[in-house]
Amino acid sequence: MKTRSQASPKPLNTVRLPPVASPRTKPRPETRKKGTLDDLRRPKKPPTAFFYFMEDFRKTYKEENPSVKSMRDIGRACGEKWNKMAFEEKVKYYDLATVRRAEFEKAMAEYNKKKVNGELSME
Repeated sequence: MKTRSQASPKPLNTVRLPPVASPRTKPRPETRKKGTLDDLRRPKKPPTAFFYFMEDFRKTYKEENPSVKSMRDIGRACGEKWNKMAFEEKVKYYDLATVRRAEFEKAMAEYNKKKVNGELSME
C-alpha cells in the first residue's frame, strides 16, 4: 500500500483568467483586410539602387564562386562590396532606380486619379 507522499498528486482545477493589458506592452493595431481588389491594382514600389546592384552582382558572383549556394553568403558579400564601392560606381544603379521611381510616381498618380474619379470599381 502506498502512503500519501508516494501517491501521485491530483491535478489542480484552475480557472483561466482573461488577459490583462500590461502597461509595458503596446496595444495591437487593428488588422486590415489584405488583398482587396483595389490594393491589387495599385502599382508596386520599385526596388532601390542596391537591389539593382544585387541583381548584377549575384550573376557575376555565382560564375566566380559556383560552390557557394547560400543566399546569406552571397548577400553578405554583396553588402560588403556595395559598402566599399565609390559613389561614382554606384551612380548607374542610382540612375536606374531614379528612372524606375519616376515611372512608379507617374503610375501612382494615374492610379490615384482613377480612384478619386471612381473608375476603379470593385468588380
